[in-house]
Amino acid sequence: MKNWICGTVAVGLMLSTLTAHAEIKTINDVLGRDVQVDVPAKRVVLGFYYPDYIAATGSEKFGQVVGISREFWEDFNPGSWELYSEKLPNLNSIGDIGNIDRGTFSFEKTLAMKPDVVVLAKWQYDTLKAEMPRFEAANIPVVVVDYNDQTVKNHVKSTEIFGQLAGSEQRADQAAQEYADGIADIQKRVQAAALPKPKIYMEFGDKGPQEHSFTFGKNMWGAIADTVGGDNISRPFIEDWGIINPEQVLVSKPDVIMISGTEVGMKQPNAMAMGIDIPTDEAQRRLKGFTTRSGWENLPAVKNNRVYGIYHTTSRSLSDLAAAQFMAKALYPTAFADVDPEKTYMDFHEKYLPVKPNGTFFIQLDCGASICDDNANVQAKDQDNASTAATQADSAANMSENATENVSWFTKLVNWFSSLFA
Repeated sequence: MKNWICGTVAVGLMLSTLTAHAEIKTINDVLGRDVQVDVPAKRVVLGFYYPDYIAATGSEKFGQVVGISREFWEDFNPGSWELYSEKLPNLNSIGDIGNIDRGTFSFEKTLAMKPDVVVLAKWQYDTLKAEMPRFEAANIPVVVVDYNDQTVKNHVKSTEIFGQLAGSEQRADQAAQEYADGIADIQKRVQAAALPKPKIYMEFGDKGPQEHSFTFGKNMWGAIADTVGGDNISRPFIEDWGIINPEQVLVSKPDVIMISGTEVGMKQPNAMAMGIDIPTDEAQRRLKGFTTRSGWENLPAVKNNRVYGIYHTTSRSLSDLAAAQFMAKALYPTAFADVDPEKTYMDFHEKYLPVKPNGTFFIQLDCGASICDDNANVQAKDQDNASTAATQADSAANMSENATENVSWFTKLVNWFSSLFA
C-alpha cells in the first residue's frame, strides 16, 4: 500500500511538472492571425529561415524540427548545409516536405511527420493558401513568419515567434533587440551624414555578366537599400524581384553596384560566387567580369571603383545586419569608417549559431575582402566637389547680379547724357 501511494504521488508530480512546462499558447503571426499552438513544440515542420530558427532557439532545439524544404538549404546553399551538417546530428536524415516555390510540396509527407506546428514563410503561405483547409482538418496549426520583407518589425516579430514556439523567449528577444538596435544605429549615422542619397543597383549574379538576372524592388536587397539610405534605381520598375532592362541601368548611372552570389555560382565559369569556402581571388575575378558589360565602363560606380560583391544568403535573415552595415558603408564610407561588417557577421555566428563560416562574404572590387581604405576619399572628394560646385554657382550668381547692376547704371548714365542733347 505504501509503495502504491508513493508511486501515485510520483506520477502526480511528473504530470504536474509536464503540465507546468506545456501549454496551449496563442501565437500572433506576422499576418496578424491568432494561432493556437501547444508549446514548447516538440515536432516542428519549418519551411524556411533555418539558421534564424537556430539563432532564436539554440542549436539543441533544432532536434525538434522534423521536416524542412531541403532543396532550399541543401541545394541552394551547399556550403552552409555541409557546415551545419557537422553540428546538427539530425540534419542529414531530416524529412523533406518538398519545394513550395517549385510546386513539389507534399501535404501527405508533411502530415506523415505528425507535426505539432508548421511554420511557413509568408510567400510560402501565400502559395499554399489552397492547402490551408487540409491543415485545419488535420488539426495542424500553421504559423507565418517573414524575413523577406526586410523590415525591422517583421524581423523582430518573426524572431519572437520562434522563441515562443520553442520556449526560448529570452534568447529570441535578445537577438531581436540587437538587430533592431543595429539598424537604428545605421539610420542614425545616415541621418547625421546629411548627404544626398547615392544611387545603387543590386543584382543576383547567378547568370554571370552575359545575362542580367534578378534585381530587387521593395524587398530583400531593395528593402535593405531603402533602410540604409540608398536610392535604389530598380525600385520604380520592379515590385519584388525581377529583371530590369539593361538600358535602364545605363540611363540611371548608379553610384554603387552590388552583385550577390552563393556557392552555387562555382558550378558556372563566370557566375558570381560568394560564401563558404569561396576563395577571395576567385570572387574578385568573377566580380570584375560584370564590369565588362557593354556601357558599364561609363557608369559612375565602375569609374570610381564602387563595385561590390556580397553573399546572397546574408539577406532575409537576422544576420543581415552585417549586410546592411556593408551596404551602408559602401554608400556612406565616411559615416561608417569605424564599422566592420565582417566582424558583425562573425560575432553573430559566434554568439547565436553553432558554426564558424570561412570564406568570402563581403568584397569591394580590387580590395580583397574589405572595403577599400580610399573609399572614404571618394565620398570626401564628392562632397568637396559638391561644395565647390555650390560655391561656384553662388559666385556665378553674384557675378551675374553685379554685372546686371553695372549694366543698369551704365545704361542710366548714357540715357542721362543723351537727354542733355535731346
